[in-house]
Amino acid sequence: MNKKYIYLGIGILVLALLIFFIPKYTSGDATSSGTKISGDIEKIEVYHFHATRQCVTCTAIGKLSEETINTYFSKELKSGKIAYASLNIDLPENKAIADKYEAKGSALIIGVYGKDGSFSKQEDTNVWYKASDRADFMNYLKGLIEQKLSGN
Repeated sequence: MNKKYIYLGIGILVLALLIFFIPKYTSGDATSSGTKISGDIEKIEVYHFHATRQCVTCTAIGKLSEETINTYFSKELKSGKIAYASLNIDLPENKAIADKYEAKGSALIIGVYGKDGSFSKQEDTNVWYKASDRADFMNYLKGLIEQKLSGN
């Protein structure tokens, strides 16, 4: 068989893999669980979960998340409408909240409480792809929190 056709076949296979499979693993989709919030929002909790030893990206996500909330949501933070914390899942005092949010490792998870008693949580993995660009990260997280505040 001609080597040219073998290389062409391999190239087509690699291209097909890139087109059909890679986007599924790199899109940064968020995963949600809980009751769909269908009404007024009572409170939003934004938690940066991490282990005792953090990589550079984990540390950046924590700092940028806190900066975003302090910059754009200081009024909501002071009123209690939004809560933020960076929580070490290795510490026993954080076990209950880590269990509630099903945090097993480094994660940014947003919990939304409806005034009707409903609760929904969403782990957002997009932040991992934005952690190296401060402005992009902050704009993204600001938009996500605004979306949650509006009930979406």
